[in-house]
Amino acid sequence: MAFFRSLSALSRLRSRSAQQSSLGNSVRWLQMESSSDLDLHSQLKEMIPEQQERLKKLKAEHGKVQLGNFTTDMVLGGMRGMIGLLWETSLLDPDEGIRFRGLSIPECQKVLPAAKPGGEPLPEGLLWLLLTGKVPNKAQVDALSAELRNRAQVPDKLYKFIDGLDVTAHPMTQLSAGVMFLQVQSEFQKAYAKGIHKSKYWETAYEDSLNLIARLPALAAYIYRRIYKEGQFIPVHDSLDYGGNFAHMLGFDNPKMHELMRLYLTIHSDHEGGNVSAHTAHLVASALSDPYLSFAAALNGLAGPLHGLANQEVLLWIKSVVDECGENVSTEQLKEYIWKTLNSGKVVPGYGHGVLRQTDPRYTCQREFALKHLPDDPLFQLVSKLYEVVPPILTELGKVKNPWPNVDAHSGVLLNHFGLTEARYYTVLFGVSRSIGICSQLIWDRALGLPLERPKSVTMEWLENYCRKAATS
Repeated sequence: MAFFRSLSALSRLRSRSAQQSSLGNSVRWLQMESSSDLDLHSQLKEMIPEQQERLKKLKAEHGKVQLGNFTTDMVLGGMRGMIGLLWETSLLDPDEGIRFRGLSIPECQKVLPAAKPGGEPLPEGLLWLLLTGKVPNKAQVDALSAELRNRAQVPDKLYKFIDGLDVTAHPMTQLSAGVMFLQVQSEFQKAYAKGIHKSKYWETAYEDSLNLIARLPALAAYIYRRIYKEGQFIPVHDSLDYGGNFAHMLGFDNPKMHELMRLYLTIHSDHEGGNVSAHTAHLVASALSDPYLSFAAALNGLAGPLHGLANQEVLLWIKSVVDECGENVSTEQLKEYIWKTLNSGKVVPGYGHGVLRQTDPRYTCQREFALKHLPDDPLFQLVSKLYEVVPPILTELGKVKNPWPNVDAHSGVLLNHFGLTEARYYTVLFGVSRSIGICSQLIWDRALGLPLERPKSVTMEWLENYCRKAATS
């Protein structure tokens, strides 16, 4: 742990003043927010003209400002580090981690309303924050919870459609198919076919997005109960919040599991716009595909092993450690198993990140949850040992830019502790959560009139010729 503390201390010191300033601004807003304005739609309607003018001014005054240079390595390396998207709802810093509308995860835990005093933030509060940039009060979050419950009913024929799929199909395949089935209800698609003016695009995108966010837990829970619980369906509870209701429909009524679900849905919701699922949704939506089409595409990206599927891979790998070394594995045994994994050409799942260069704050808040609620869980204790052992080994290996744990390194152990042991299902939880961030940005995409995405591609021959010319000039 001394290794971790020495490398991260500077980052913590550097970010402390910015965090305090941001938190202070959030608290001031929280004191000013009026509990009488409970309608999220009306708040957005007031904000949008101002943000449209802001975008016009930015383009007019700074449209020709260069944002940096890019290299052949970036073109060949997945466009890493290339600025190419506008994504308003969150921003990822390599050292500080994710900020939702300027607020870090610890700040969100402090200022967003919770179901109980000192509890985890309600996902509905984060949805309000992402859409408006404002911290809501409890009355506003409760009103949004009620609205999402009212929108949560799905047609019975959706369940019949899911029943028609092979029960052995991956849960993400079934979730994506279910979202596509719901697309026939798209208000955006219907309005576009009737010739709606583009200034009104955001309103039907808003309706689709909130309907989709509201209905996903019921769809996801049905898939879970169908595959793993003999199809014993649990309906929406008429008074629970979004996260609590999702846990309830899955079949978990332990209050601690409800708290975990609220935390999980909040921290997995958004991670700026360049990751596979977010970028996919933005790309597809830029063609004016409706939120259902765009989010289904995002889910198919999230299902990949290098993106959302990683969380199931982590738990399976941790269990493989236990199978070979036992629960009371020593540090030396753990080191040997890690080197065995690396020498076989595999990676240690849950470690490293495409942008982050410190421990993922989403990992840290899950670790704090575990220390509070399940400190003696054997798998959590193993995760804690990995936290001490893995980073120095990856640093010694010399090929990893970020040896620290990411969000996937911890989530499976928490879910497993409370009885959700089916690792193959975990990415579905990620998908439900990610709808909050993606759909929030899709609404703003339409409100700001963002254009069709069309980057330039080149061939290897073009690159070779260009680089040769550059070398001789």
